[in-house]
Parts: sequence; structure tokens; C-alpha cells
Amino acid sequence: MAEKTLQFEASLAELEQLVERMEQGGLPLEEALELFEHGIRLARTCQRALQEAEQKVQILLMEEEDGEPRLKPFTDES
Repeated sequence: MAEKTLQFEASLAELEQLVERMEQGGLPLEEALELFEHGIRLARTCQRALQEAEQKVQILLMEEEDGEPRLKPFTDES
């Protein structure tokens, strides 16, 4: 889990730097396209991590039939 969090944080930080670089302008078209493609991949990585986190939160908020919270340990398979 900690590895995924670090991967998310690193991807987000890299994406932020990439956006700043592109916003400065002055890049040749080919380089700008490469940076854009890389940014899309980073954004998708971040989106997947956020979706996984949201799913885990939803599982934690689920209740059993008796109204008790469903608390299950998370594994890589869940």
C-alpha cells in the first residue's frame, strides 16, 4: 500500500512539473507532444490510484445486514 501511495505522489509531482514546463512554452512541437503523451500516462496512473482508493473507502463504508460496518483487511487481491 505504501508503495502505491509513493507511486501516486511521485506521479503527481512529476505531472505538476511537466505542466509547469509546458505552460512556460517555447518547446518544439515534437518535444511538446512527447511531454503531453507522458503527462497523459501520468494522469492515468494517478486516476487509477484514486479510483482504487475510492473503492477501498466504499468497502469500508459498507454495512453488514445487521447494520454493523464491514471491516475487512485489504489485500492486493481485494
